[in-house]
Amino acid sequence: MSTFRSIEWKKDKLVLLDQRYLPEKTLYLELKTVDKVAKAIKEMIVRGAPAIGVAAAYGIVLCVQKLSKNDDPIKALEKADDLLRSSRPTAVNLFWALDRMKKIWREFNGSVEDLKAILEKEAIDIEHEDVEINKKIARNGVELVPFGAKIIHHCNTGSLATVDYGTALGVIRYAHEMGKNIHVFLDETRPRLQGARLSAWEMKELGIPHTVIVDGASGLVMRRFKIDLVLVGADRIAANGDTANKIGTYNLAVVAKYHKVPFYIVAPTSTIDLKTPTGQDIPIEERSADEIRRVGNTWVAPQESPVFNPAFDVTPAELISGIITEKGIVYPPFKENLKKLFETT
Repeated sequence: MSTFRSIEWKKDKLVLLDQRYLPEKTLYLELKTVDKVAKAIKEMIVRGAPAIGVAAAYGIVLCVQKLSKNDDPIKALEKADDLLRSSRPTAVNLFWALDRMKKIWREFNGSVEDLKAILEKEAIDIEHEDVEINKKIARNGVELVPFGAKIIHHCNTGSLATVDYGTALGVIRYAHEMGKNIHVFLDETRPRLQGARLSAWEMKELGIPHTVIVDGASGLVMRRFKIDLVLVGADRIAANGDTANKIGTYNLAVVAKYHKVPFYIVAPTSTIDLKTPTGQDIPIEERSADEIRRVGNTWVAPQESPVFNPAFDVTPAELISGIITEKGIVYPPFKENLKKLFETT
């Protein structure tokens, strides 16, 4: 387990590590309403597809816990569900977790008190499952990591993006714990610098050798340092294997293809969306222009300059070597093999 937690449930409140302030300070927020949970997701106080899903599940619990005698439970839960679904559109884990919660409250016929208990248990189950799933992913992925491996990672996929352990950084962490003598190069990940602020902070806390690089240095790093593989996370994987992840992932995949460096997606099966045929069908969130125009409180571009700020891009399946999940590693052809993953388990 990590020495820190991004998310923790305490019976009547959700405690989140506010990731906007790392690495300068460690600040925890206590949230007691669904509105504040939705705001925390939207403002990236909590981030990372798995962690967002868990936070949303607890948002539903907070909604039902705050019901008064005169409230209509179904109407209140419908409103909460809609609010949480609109908080971030790309990460499919958000909708996966909310669908699990909705199945319960839509079909329930008992008392409100019983509903509170059942929804809380489901959210706790989702939280605990995330930790176990991450560890299974790590065990499956570590076989791809040679001794002395040099790895490039983009954005943040560790304990800060999940309940604990992580997905792509979970594989890296497990390889380190096994004594594989690895070194990880961390893309800074503009514009919110999750790689520099968050992944580097995690690697420091865990004692994993690492080097922060600017996003545009990946090609040079691959050539100069003989990178063995790239490991990145995912916010949604389409049925054909196209993968949405933090902006810059597509560029990294193209450069990896040129340098013949294996490029792996690491994600739980809850991130695979067989209802979305291709990457063209994945909604891509666009965020505030000021994320580009400013770094902290410093303006680095004219305030009048137009900005295009997609939070994610889509990496085509043909650039992906494999997808590491808790159920095994999926290789091309992804359209057939992703479907088989769900048919056989």
